[in-house]
Amino acid sequence: MIHRWRADGREVAVIGLGRSGQAATRLLRARSVPVYASDAGSGAGLDTVALELSDLGAAVDTGMHDLERIRRAVGVVLSPGVPPDAAPVFAARDAGIVVRAEIDLGLEAVEGTPYIATTGTNGKSTVTGLVGHLLQSAGRRAEAVGNIGTPLSTIALEESRPDWLSIEFSSFQLHDCPLINPVVGVLTNLSPDHLDRYASLAAYYADKRLLFANAHPESVWVTNADDPESERQAAGVPGQRFRFSVRERAAGWFDRPAGRLMLDGKPLLARRELPLLGDHNVANALAAALAVAATGVPPERIAEGLRTFSALKHRLEPVREVQGVLWINDSKATNISSTEVAVVALDRPFVLLLGGRHKGEPYTRLLPLLQDRCRAVVAYGEARPIVLGDLAPQVRVEEAGGFDDVLERAARLAQPGDAVLLSPACSSYDMFLNYEQRGATFRAWVEAR
Repeated sequence: MIHRWRADGREVAVIGLGRSGQAATRLLRARSVPVYASDAGSGAGLDTVALELSDLGAAVDTGMHDLERIRRAVGVVLSPGVPPDAAPVFAARDAGIVVRAEIDLGLEAVEGTPYIATTGTNGKSTVTGLVGHLLQSAGRRAEAVGNIGTPLSTIALEESRPDWLSIEFSSFQLHDCPLINPVVGVLTNLSPDHLDRYASLAAYYADKRLLFANAHPESVWVTNADDPESERQAAGVPGQRFRFSVRERAAGWFDRPAGRLMLDGKPLLARRELPLLGDHNVANALAAALAVAATGVPPERIAEGLRTFSALKHRLEPVREVQGVLWINDSKATNISSTEVAVVALDRPFVLLLGGRHKGEPYTRLLPLLQDRCRAVVAYGEARPIVLGDLAPQVRVEEAGGFDDVLERAARLAQPGDAVLLSPACSSYDMFLNYEQRGATFRAWVEAR
């Protein structure tokens, strides 16, 4: 399609100029495709981006979208942060223009490179990182890309491409990604999320199920035997399926009494050798192990890779211990389910930092997990009054202002032997550009103490 767009001569409209939109614009211009790129936001950072993309020959608007220009485009490429009801998206679909996710454009450009695709509500970034690490440990040139941080279109521009890719797909990316056809697909789990963006939970699950859109008898899928919704969505999908579990025997499972991870009925790794917190990370390791084993990597090489994997930034990442208090950065926890997982992983009393932009689900789900060990919740951001209303008085809740106030209150509340857990259960967009900036701010504050 890139070739047809170039031959047509009309502009391709790129909507949103975050990392994905920038990468898509650069890829299209490298292929000599005319581009009109726009973003509703404004500011010094976007001004710099606009200048860089203009130097490549793209027409760029910030602070607005030229809807008439978009309606005349030959195609539209979406950044994942652009909601489906945004005016430029509606204009494009109303005009009958093909709308593609940036990641779909990237798949076209790296055609022929084998990849393992991972999606799900929680754990997908860790599994994507694990898969990339295990492939590298086995001696393969591999990179972890996609929703995990590096846009796929960026990889398409490299002179020397990897032999394998580990690609994370969000539901937003899957929505407009008809080319998806992985060597192995992984569905980590499914639970309510993004209800601020989706009209219904069924619509969110339907986008996740697009992982299987091009399934065929030779497809290989890895799914969570402990998650009934994942099993429902994968039921009847063509191909071979391997299940993982931390509760019962499966293709990959956790033998809890023996304290070891099992693969194909044989011991893979002692639990104490896996340098990650929580049962959810045992599940993530099993999912990644099954996916990589399906490509022919032997179990002993997989075990070596698991021993040397470090927690990803912003995902239950221990920052440091200060005066007996362990500070943990779980900024990637942008929904209730992620925060539940983080809380369960802790083995000590804790202060929970909860807040940001509300995503539509009540925080009352957290109450059973907070009443015994949570010393206090520090509520902040746009979600602050909702957190207070949902959790108090069953749990002590302190309301904070700016992020420095959040951290200072947490430091006063925590006692030696406690943890301070940043696991916000909200998006970051009320106070930060993204969850990475939120986590980096947390880490810098802690490291400066």
